[in-house]
Amino acid sequence: MEWSSTALRVLRTIAERGSFTAAAAALGYSQSAVSRQMAALERAADARLFERRPGGAGVRLTAAGVTLLRHASAALDEVDRAERIMHGAEPGGGSVRLGVFKSVGAAILPETLALMRGRRPDVQVVTREGSTPSLVRGLRATTLDLAVISSRPPHPAPDDQSPPLRLDVLLEGDLLVAVPARGELGRDGSVTLAELRDVTWISSTQAARGEPELGVWPALPQRPVVGHQAQDWLSKFALVAAGCGVTTLPPYLVGLLPDNVRVVRVREGAPVSRRVLLARPPGAQTDAAAELADCLREAAEHLPVG
Repeated sequence: MEWSSTALRVLRTIAERGSFTAAAAALGYSQSAVSRQMAALERAADARLFERRPGGAGVRLTAAGVTLLRHASAALDEVDRAERIMHGAEPGGGSVRLGVFKSVGAAILPETLALMRGRRPDVQVVTREGSTPSLVRGLRATTLDLAVISSRPPHPAPDDQSPPLRLDVLLEGDLLVAVPARGELGRDGSVTLAELRDVTWISSTQAARGEPELGVWPALPQRPVVGHQAQDWLSKFALVAAGCGVTTLPPYLVGLLPDNVRVVRVREGAPVSRRVLLARPPGAQTDAAAELADCLREAAEHLPVG
């Protein structure tokens, strides 16, 4: 079998991005160029590498694709490492690639990276932010060594591939509601669903495929009034503080609240729990990745959880 490193990189990008269209955008190729690369690779491998997901949800690797990707990724990583060493860009302890889902990075990354610098200054930690589904694909494509992902009840496995990812619980707590500090809502630290009936909500902008939208209490008995959409927490907090509405808040962000915003609990119905998981691929991990995982666990222990 003969194939090019370009085709193998395209294979890995499709697996990571979840579709030919997204891979083409990430690589700066046309979709037809990506399709041609994969057609040539499938001919060389004499096997089908992808199958389409139902409902237009992109593609997934076949068993043959998983096998090829696992070995191709190892080879590409070594080629990339050789290039870094040749140009003097490879740190003595190597590097670790860490992914975090969007709302948790500001809470857990600063202390994690500070701990890692103190313990392993010879290791370069490269981070990236993304939705939980995209981070899971990154782990499977081996473009990430570790990922901090979110989980919601009933806490299913993050994907259906085998062998399963290795998962540890970093944080767990109940969803809260952020309200203006000077407002009358929830003065005793809690609110009822009836009190939330007529409030204006501040939600996230359109969520990624497979990732629930944030910002609105999920158990409201009626359709919510969404008055504002904002993607970053700084904007959400500013809107709440100005009295423009309220928003849900994951428990691990309590420590980042400004003084003019406070949190309240919803005292009716079952608690809405949120879980933060440390995910890594099956099999052995490097010493550097294991050290970074320990730093993540320690940083998580220090976080105030509402």
